[in-house]
Amino acid sequence: MSDVIEDLARRLVVGRKRDGRSVYDEAAKAELVAACGKPGASVSRLARECGVNANQLGRWVREHGQRLQRSLTVPPATSPAFVAVPIEAVPPVPAASVDAPGELRLGLQARLPNGVVVDLRECDLHQACEVIDALERLRCSASTKP
Repeated sequence: MSDVIEDLARRLVVGRKRDGRSVYDEAAKAELVAACGKPGASVSRLARECGVNANQLGRWVREHGQRLQRSLTVPPATSPAFVAVPIEAVPPVPAASVDAPGELRLGLQARLPNGVVVDLRECDLHQACEVIDALERLRCSASTKP
């Protein structure tokens, strides 16, 4: 048994409960679980050398993996997928005035990082600015795909 494992075995059990079960040091337990994850490590051998039941050590390794998995998962978005954008009604413009040089009509298409496509056709500059401002205020995750 190496000196590192001997030291770990000495630090692992810090006391006993009334029913005989051991109380383990959390830092030493974390070191032991990390040692189990090293290439070529045997959970059974490490458990035997540290005086822990192999099934108990296996459970600690599984629980550590589950905690790690939960910490890596992305929580679902809490903001709604659709946000209404208030746009004031504009009276219809006669066809003759559409070609007027003072009025600018836009066509805009944007693909957001979460896969949503925004397509605005024949909108004026004011309407496009309102939509862009509304989109800018939204929180958007990098991906909604699982």
